[in-house]
Amino acid sequence: MEILLSSDLIEKIPNFKVGVIEYENITVGVSPQMVKGRLQLFQESIYFELENKNVTDLPGIQEWRSVFKMTGKDPNRYRPSAEALYRRVQKQNYLTSVQSAIDLNNFFSLQYQVPIGIYDRDKLNGSVTIHLGAEGEEYRGLNGRMNSLGNLIVSSDQLGAFGSPFVDSDRTPVTEDSKCALQIVYLRPSTDLENAQKLTESLMNMFIQVHGGDASYRILGC
Repeated sequence: MEILLSSDLIEKIPNFKVGVIEYENITVGVSPQMVKGRLQLFQESIYFELENKNVTDLPGIQEWRSVFKMTGKDPNRYRPSAEALYRRVQKQNYLTSVQSAIDLNNFFSLQYQVPIGIYDRDKLNGSVTIHLGAEGEEYRGLNGRMNSLGNLIVSSDQLGAFGSPFVDSDRTPVTEDSKCALQIVYLRPSTDLENAQKLTESLMNMFIQVHGGDASYRILGC
């Protein structure tokens, strides 16, 4: 699948980069106990780590808040998805198991302090462009609301925007019926190429270990 970064995005954030993973022949279902257990234990450890800290002091959260500011989006109103997860954990509103793909997405987002989106590739139409949303552009998100995409980093196919590091749309989520998927890892701009590759490959290998199938990855923006 062709995936492009727009020039307007690179101009705003010169070091912007994403890890892109494509999966085929995967089996999504109930998470194995190993995944459920790791997700729960990791959230508990984060809760204790945050007892005397602010979520915004975490380096990954700080960096992604600054990215939103650079694009003109107020991170106090539109929080990066990784920050939203951390704030839930801080309140002991722990993430419960949904299904294997979403659980792993949440686990890695917490581990690396970055937004990560995963989409059913069969629900996408044509090539994908990651760009800045236009004023007036919007979609219904997985949060159940219409979300304004103006000045927000968004991913779009020929049918329009479907994902962002804020909240994804309800058009392309991975479900237990999904067989092919596209995963976008919104890396910290400060991450160098070697570490970007290691992080993305590690995530891909864990996903394949749980879901089977085949996968390939690449880094865009380096």
